[in-house]
Amino acid sequence: MKYDLNLFPIFLALMEERSVTRAAQRLGMTQPALSNALTRLRDMLHDPLFIRERYGMQPTPKALELAPVISAALANLDDLVLGQREFDPATARQLVTIAPNSYVEYVLMPAIVARLRQLAPGIRLRLTPYGSDLSATGVVSGDTTMVLGRITDPPDNLVVQRLGEDSLACVVRADHPSVGDSLSKAQYEQLKHVNMLPPGRLKAGLFQKLEQQGLKREVAVSVTHFLAIPEMIAVSDYCATLPMLICRQLARDPRLKILPAPVDLGTFPIEMAWHVRYRHDPAHRWLRALIAEVVAEMAAQLAN
Repeated sequence: MKYDLNLFPIFLALMEERSVTRAAQRLGMTQPALSNALTRLRDMLHDPLFIRERYGMQPTPKALELAPVISAALANLDDLVLGQREFDPATARQLVTIAPNSYVEYVLMPAIVARLRQLAPGIRLRLTPYGSDLSATGVVSGDTTMVLGRITDPPDNLVVQRLGEDSLACVVRADHPSVGDSLSKAQYEQLKHVNMLPPGRLKAGLFQKLEQQGLKREVAVSVTHFLAIPEMIAVSDYCATLPMLICRQLARDPRLKILPAPVDLGTFPIEMAWHVRYRHDPAHRWLRALIAEVVAEMAAQLAN
């Protein structure tokens, strides 16, 4: 029996989306065309594969059994084909979609863009938001090149690389009436705070660290992006607890001053994740190495 390999990516899209409509949109197909492909899949594999239920299409036991096998087979084919390609960054012309969290977008993306402009001016970047839902970024399906930030509970088809880590510090206005060159635990608890609420797990990490250290914090303002914080701190007596790499940038503002946190708040990881199909893609490998190099250089600056 001959197998139509073109049907297997459709099968995986249905496994991940659990919806004919969403799978069709992701693959750039019409719904009738995808429904037709599903019929051929069912005939080829001798199984219904997906059963319509109230909350979407649920895979059958056979579909669940086949999914990792088909995914691995397609990834191996991609490795074989893509690994034979050559990549010249100086002449490359392509669009790369990256999903950074707000921290990475603020701290790392300018340096990454500068390096790309120097070494691969034909590569264009499209940034898409990364919150706590990896599947929403497109990286789980492979439509998005990679995600950058803090990766939690990745699925089996993602490769995760730890690039480095960052710590936390505090920022207040330079002429703060009650804070000098250091910040005690009592002062920290007496101050009102600007709190960063990104759509991810960083906020949970900071809250947990504060709780573990027995440190209380009265939040006066919560914001959704790091860019909102400097101006708020500069015109108030509030305090913000932020990643050190961000504090290093804010230290250039004469209206602000950076102080160590009154207790050790630990570190958090900077990570990169991508679909297994890109493991041996020369362009992807080059880009991963470039990003890792940028992070290593920034970490070295932080250590000095």
